[in-house]
Amino acid sequence: MLTELRKKVLDANLELVRQGLVIYTWGNVSGIDREKGWVVIKPSGVEYGEMTADDLVIVDLDGKVVEGTLRPSSDTPTHLELYKAFPAIGGVVHTHSTYAVAWAQAGRDIPSLGTTHADYFHGPVPCTGDLSAEQVAGAYEAETGRLIAETFRGLNAVETPGVLVRNHGPFTWGKDPAEAVYHARVLEEVARMAKLTLELNPAAAIPKILEDKHFLRKHGPGAYYGQTKK
Repeated sequence: MLTELRKKVLDANLELVRQGLVIYTWGNVSGIDREKGWVVIKPSGVEYGEMTADDLVIVDLDGKVVEGTLRPSSDTPTHLELYKAFPAIGGVVHTHSTYAVAWAQAGRDIPSLGTTHADYFHGPVPCTGDLSAEQVAGAYEAETGRLIAETFRGLNAVETPGVLVRNHGPFTWGKDPAEAVYHARVLEEVARMAKLTLELNPAAAIPKILEDKHFLRKHGPGAYYGQTKK
């Protein structure tokens, strides 16, 4: 089932390795078939070099396995909460990439300091608050997804396609699994740039008018960056 989506999710998972965003089994990608309400996701603890499309697991939005002989990623409940909270997204990524994790462990948003950041994220990349002891002891992964959704109250998840979970690491998303991985790579790079910038100038900032200009020239009805699609 979902042969084409399986291929896309497998390639997206392998792209994490190609982009240097994961080592060992430190990450996962999923994709959703919105019509069926089914999610294809990496199996738990399986090495990327050994993984095939047949190893991927299909679950419904309640987490019930629809197809697959392996256990789905332990982060599956987080992915499912994001799909339920953000109906416009079609792919979700979680990594433990170095610079993004550093900001998450520091409990800090990644500030928008320049045009590179503003090209992809409209404003700071938010860092969540802490989970309560009860949330950690309970349905931890699902609570993580709900915490992300709560963090995005009043924010546009399409315009800011990523988040840092405090003391944990980044989640990104996109219209499909490939775009979610793209955003994960960009997030890691702007996290590195922000750290270096603040080391040089702790008061660094970008004017709002310039931030908006760079985001809106790539996104939205007035965008003019790139070529017109035929």
